[in-house]
Amino acid sequence: MSDVTLTPVSMDEVKHLVSERAMQGETVLLNMGPQHPSTHGVLRLLLELDGETVVNCIPDIGFLHTGIEKNMEAKRYEQAEVMTDRLDYLNTMGNNLAYCMAVEKLVDLDVPPRAQAIRVVMVELQRIASHLVWLGTHALDLGAMTVFLYCFREREMILDIMEMISGQRMMTTYFRPGGLWRDVPVGFEEAVRQFLRIFPARIQQYEDLLTKNPIFIDRTRGIGVVSKEDALRWGLTGPPLRGSGVPYDIRKVRPYSGYEQYDFEVPTREEGDVYARYLVRIEEMRQSLRIIRQALDKMPYGPVRSNNRKFVPPPRSEIGHSMEALIHHFKLWTDGFPAPKESVFVSVESPRGELGVYLEGDGGNKPYRVHWRTPSFANLQTLPMLAKGHLVADLVGIIGSVDIVLGDVDR
Repeated sequence: MSDVTLTPVSMDEVKHLVSERAMQGETVLLNMGPQHPSTHGVLRLLLELDGETVVNCIPDIGFLHTGIEKNMEAKRYEQAEVMTDRLDYLNTMGNNLAYCMAVEKLVDLDVPPRAQAIRVVMVELQRIASHLVWLGTHALDLGAMTVFLYCFREREMILDIMEMISGQRMMTTYFRPGGLWRDVPVGFEEAVRQFLRIFPARIQQYEDLLTKNPIFIDRTRGIGVVSKEDALRWGLTGPPLRGSGVPYDIRKVRPYSGYEQYDFEVPTREEGDVYARYLVRIEEMRQSLRIIRQALDKMPYGPVRSNNRKFVPPPRSEIGHSMEALIHHFKLWTDGFPAPKESVFVSVESPRGELGVYLEGDGGNKPYRVHWRTPSFANLQTLPMLAKGHLVADLVGIIGSVDIVLGDVDR
């Protein structure tokens, strides 16, 4: 029981959720969270325990609900993008990309090839950074502090690149409808290539510490198993689905941002346990390196934002000597642009699975409806199935293997 801090639960609060055995006092009802470090956010789990064995596990969410979707509907299309950074705060570039693609699809806005390639580089770096946070905290939950320190060492390199191009380490809002905020600065390519040179050996270093570690294997292999059939029934996506043997990846199934021109594989495992999900994410980082290297090698020259002046402001260089450009810039940033009375749905492959955004316009300059299909919300629902029959000490490993972000769950 040393892995968790538990507090009693009122029977009146949960009597409609638990088994008859709990009502008769044969099992124990305890809280885990919502302020527990291994739940990776404000997630409350109601546990029904028979000794130290989990009989039932009921997730209780909503502690981080911020009303982002409705707040986005109260802002103009460009203004609303800053809210997307606050959803899955470990996938800010990916959130920006999904929203920008939805706006571009709604208003039929083109994106230059150079902007597409830079987008791919940055979302793959973001994927690696997210997996590093997952790997470090997952290992820390299971008692491996060294891996945590190593993972955050490499993550700093990625955050430095994000700061280089956008001025921000996390909440970048670097992608914009029609392309990017600005082109990458001098030194960007060398910084990324330096990371490409260093990181393969660092991944091997993580594996040397964990992959054949008997303690790590005992805590992960055969734990939290989900079959291929159950994974499909429950709507799992991302590494939890691929760890059960289903090679489903939006980048391959419905390519976007030019992913069809890059050669990479979709890692899968058949075991469906915590260990399999670990191996999938390790291999995904290697595949992201392949994609980044190809994108840099093929990087085209040219503009990084559409020339469609109906939706995109003029270059800043024109504002100082063109009154028309100044007026156009002023009008776009004060009034925004109208979008047709139509609806679109766009999905991308986030580090946690399928991230989709439904966007509906009403002819005005603000979205009529914004709704996000977030992978953490869908994947979290399998936690009762994954936890049942395991020891409460195994629960921290199971939660970590799902890799939820509560901002992605509650919205």
